[in-house]
Amino acid sequence: MLRYLFFIVTIVCLCVCSNSSFAQNRYAIVITEIMSDPTPQIGLPNHEWIEIRNTTNAAINLQNWRIGDAGGISGPLPNFLLQPDSSAIICGTTAAATMQQYGRTFGVTSFPSLDNTGELIFIRSNTGATIHAVEYNVGWFNNAVKSDGGWTLEMIDINNPCSGVGNWRASIDPRGGTPGIKNSVDGTNRDQTPPALLKAFAIDNTNILLRFDEPLDSSSAATAANYQVSNGVGSPLSVVCIAPLFNTVQLRLSNALQVGTTYTITASNVTDCKGNSIAAFNQAKAGISSAVEANDLIINEVLFNPTSDGTDYVEIYNRSNKIINLKNVLLANRSSAGVIAGMRPLSAIDLAMFPGEYYVLSADEQVVKRQFTAKYLSAFLNLSSMPSYPDASGTVVLSDNGGLVIDELAYDEKWHFALINNVEGIALERIDPNAPTQNKDNWHSAAKDVGYGTPTYQNSQFRLDLQVQGDVMVTPEVFSPDNDGTDDFLTITYRFPETGYVMNSTVFDAAGRPVKALQRNAVCSQQGNFRWDGLNDKFQQLPLGPYVIFVEVFNLQGKVKRFKKQVVLARRLS
Repeated sequence: MLRYLFFIVTIVCLCVCSNSSFAQNRYAIVITEIMSDPTPQIGLPNHEWIEIRNTTNAAINLQNWRIGDAGGISGPLPNFLLQPDSSAIICGTTAAATMQQYGRTFGVTSFPSLDNTGELIFIRSNTGATIHAVEYNVGWFNNAVKSDGGWTLEMIDINNPCSGVGNWRASIDPRGGTPGIKNSVDGTNRDQTPPALLKAFAIDNTNILLRFDEPLDSSSAATAANYQVSNGVGSPLSVVCIAPLFNTVQLRLSNALQVGTTYTITASNVTDCKGNSIAAFNQAKAGISSAVEANDLIINEVLFNPTSDGTDYVEIYNRSNKIINLKNVLLANRSSAGVIAGMRPLSAIDLAMFPGEYYVLSADEQVVKRQFTAKYLSAFLNLSSMPSYPDASGTVVLSDNGGLVIDELAYDEKWHFALINNVEGIALERIDPNAPTQNKDNWHSAAKDVGYGTPTYQNSQFRLDLQVQGDVMVTPEVFSPDNDGTDDFLTITYRFPETGYVMNSTVFDAAGRPVKALQRNAVCSQQGNFRWDGLNDKFQQLPLGPYVIFVEVFNLQGKVKRFKKQVVLARRLS
């Protein structure tokens, strides 16, 4: 009899131990559905909730498991065996009675408030191990109507839990979601895509964070020999794959990074949770960042009057030789009282912007990518919302988180090319990144040939300061103001040995008649430029042909100097 009882106890112990082992495995329990924005109601109750499912072939006891987000963690789940391939709904205690009609429901204290626009949520076992995490965002809906509320995000394939947005879709159930039953988008969605290394950031001179596009296999991700850092740094001393998403890796280096040097990190033999090994996209830049100063970053392009189905965007450019952490930078505007307002952080995480790089700031990068050609698809930052930039005029402000104004542009729609009747959907581009931001002659409408905008790459109207050594120079000698992105305006550049000169400048036609007053008693700096767009004083197109730019400068001591420059106004044949 004792032998029989011992046999029974042994079997029970083995079952409990087996259950415990299953429960601690990543993806033993997965989050399969998220109702983050139940308003407006489509057919389900006005409550936030998530659905979980047991992916193993053994029952798992949920006692003391918890749900969490970046803001905190819930109270414990009760003693309950969740059977294989079965699901449960988890919500707040006040929602539990209503959600019970859809299936097994657990109301927990301190249920996370699920952000409508997206956040990181996770489920943690009774030992504190993160079993599954999802960092969703509103773009996962890929549907403007459903992303506005009342619909859930559903996982497509529970056997592919770590592939992120590619394995989630807006519910197609007419009620708006499928709590407690098989997802409406359920199907096979095999992961055959290798992980990609997105970004790297140097925390200090001996620690680098690597960010990948999906969760990794912890073993391969934590192998030091799988990483190499350029410029003689070599393999790291140690590597840690960071919970809860396991898509971030921290390298601890044996050789310190040097300020002013850009390093390349190469990852190899790193696999995702389905065993796909990293391939082509296995490198990222890193370096020690420096404090941002005024004019290190500049406002380079602005779309403030988008089409009805478009969205505002602001492009910034790093014209310095520094690596700058965008986590410390804000986008803003100015109120009617002139106070900086509407501040939006560019990044919630450390993000290095290297010299010569562009970033585009918008509330919906997918809209910008649909309407314009973007050469660098990863050079977008989605903000929760954009500051208000009115169509007629407004102010774009870049500042740091200490209140320093890095760059500022008070724009006006009149700065657009005068012959464009409708400027809706046309970006305003900076001509010279080194010229003053607030000089209206340093801005021009983006060219038609590039689709009226150049987000993430060099502007269609880009032109560097020519640093003329003479007194006055006009470029180009033949220009064609047709907004095709090539020689759309004439630039008159001046350089004087001292300040204090006053300038008058007039355009004459071939018959010697004045047709355009460019400058009248304009006080000049030591060097600068202005432009002519080929229009007369009435903002009308002038005929093709030769013209003379007559410039007269004088100072208070009576010194006078005059210049005549001949140019040709042309237009491209259709």
